[in-house]
Amino acid sequence: MASYVLDTLGAVGVRQGVVVTGPEGGRISKRLLEDPPGFPVRFVEQKIDRGNGDAVLIGLSGFDDFNDDEDVLVVPADLPLLRPAAVEELLETHRETGAACTILSVEVPDGGAFDRVVRDRHDQVAAIIPEGAIELGPEGGPDTTAEAATGVYCIRRGLLAPAIRRTTAENHRGELLLSDVVEVLAESGHSCESAVVDTVHDLTPVGNRLQLAEAEAELRRRTNRFWMSMGVTMVDPDRTYIDATVELGTDVTVFPGTMLQGSTRIGDGCELGPDVRLDRCEVGQNSKIEQATAVLATIGPECAVGPFAVLQPGSDLPSGTVTGPFYAVGATT
Repeated sequence: MASYVLDTLGAVGVRQGVVVTGPEGGRISKRLLEDPPGFPVRFVEQKIDRGNGDAVLIGLSGFDDFNDDEDVLVVPADLPLLRPAAVEELLETHRETGAACTILSVEVPDGGAFDRVVRDRHDQVAAIIPEGAIELGPEGGPDTTAEAATGVYCIRRGLLAPAIRRTTAENHRGELLLSDVVEVLAESGHSCESAVVDTVHDLTPVGNRLQLAEAEAELRRRTNRFWMSMGVTMVDPDRTYIDATVELGTDVTVFPGTMLQGSTRIGDGCELGPDVRLDRCEVGQNSKIEQATAVLATIGPECAVGPFAVLQPGSDLPSGTVTGPFYAVGATT
C-alpha cells in the first residue's frame, strides 16, 4: 500500500519523503526500495506506538534541514487508492489561502466511520473530533451528510512540532494525535482550511482483509484501463492481473488468466495467455506464451513457450525458441 502512496506523492512533485515504520520496519523498507519512487526517501522507526502525532514528530527528524515557512505533507500509508488530483487540490487550497494547516476532507453520510471536521460560526475549520463522537439528531436521516477528515494534511513546518507537543496534556488516550493539531492551531489564531473532494471511495482507509481485496480490485481495474488506453488488448480484463510495476509494449494481447508481477517487461507484439504467470521476467517482441509459469527468466524475441511450460529462475531462452508442451528448464528432478 505504501508503494502506491509514494507513487502518488511523486506525481505531485514531492521533493523528499520520510516513511515512519514500526519496530519491524526492515521488511517494509526493503520492499519499498525494490521499486523506489522518483524522489529520495528515508526510513525512521517508531519504537513504541504513541499515535500518529508521535510518528510525525519522529518523521520530522528524517528530513534535511529546511525553512520553517515550507510545508510538510502528511499522508497515511493505508490510502492506496489516493489519486494525485486529490493531493493537488489540497496543495492548491493550502497555497491560495495561506493557511497554517489544510486538511483533505470528503462529504460522507452522517454516521460513517470517519473523524469529523468542526467549523466555527465564521465557517472556519476549528477542530477535528474522533469517529463516532457525533450522533444524528432527530432530524437526521439517511441523506444527512457530514464533512469528514481523511488523515491527509498539509501543515507549515515551523508550527507542526510545537503544535503536536501542545496536544499532550489534554489527550486522554495517552497518544499524540495529529488531528488534535487543528484545534491547537485554530485556538492560537492560525488559519485552518479544508479542501473538500468528492472521491470518498478513494480516501477510505484499508483496515482489514476485505477492504484490502476491494482496494486491490480497484487498483487492478485502474492499471488495466491504463494499458488498454495505451493500445494493449485484454480479452477479459476482469481475469487479468497486472502489477503497477509491469511494463508492456505496443500491440500486446493478453488472454484471460494472465498474471504479470514485479518488474516484468513485455516486448511489442507479444501474446500472453491463457493462464500465464510471469514474475520479474523479460520477454522479447513477438513472443507467444500460453499456460506457462516463469520466475526471473528471460525469453527472447519470436519465441513460442508452452503449453504447460515452467521456467525456473535464471532461465534464458534464445531468440526463436519453440519449447513445445510440458517444457521445464532449470527444474530440480
